[in-house]
Amino acid sequence: MTSLAPGVATLRQEQTGRADADAVDATLAASGDASAFERLYRAHVGRIHSLVRRMLSDQDVDDVAQDIFVRAWQKLGTFRGEAAFGTWLHRLAINVILGRRETLGLRRQRYHEGDAVLETVPARKAQVEMTMDFETAIEQLPDGARQIFVLHDVEGYRHEEIAEMLGLATGTSKSQLHRARMTLRRHLER
Repeated sequence: MTSLAPGVATLRQEQTGRADADAVDATLAASGDASAFERLYRAHVGRIHSLVRRMLSDQDVDDVAQDIFVRAWQKLGTFRGEAAFGTWLHRLAINVILGRRETLGLRRQRYHEGDAVLETVPARKAQVEMTMDFETAIEQLPDGARQIFVLHDVEGYRHEEIAEMLGLATGTSKSQLHRARMTLRRHLER
């Protein structure tokens, strides 16, 4: 930043990185600048939408993504800039998604006993072409297995972090991940 006069600051032109732009837009948006928030929204909506789609059913995606950005607008004052805005937003999104799962009553359906339930996961019919639709395969997973698979294999969280977020044992997280991987393997081999 350069100072033009006491109390007036402007950004230098060489600050063109997305993280810098996000930090500036977050500061402006926290002070009520709707245009700055719109820039943040446009920069991050794809990633947030994708995360929600992977963790919840398709019918809830748009509503939850909208809820995430409403919550982000409300909580912008808590963004301290210690991490990138995208990281802060991602963590906020995970919290909203987990809250929504609880509200929808999916938490009690997360665990299925025995491996027999995995055999009930429908698979696509064999087609002439040899394409794999990974997103469809993920959607076919039981809710708990899908959630842990996305958090671990897609988003990169460790089992200890997942266990803390979801309030379960680390071993349960590992077990659900293993079941998810085996189910995906069977689904994609068909």
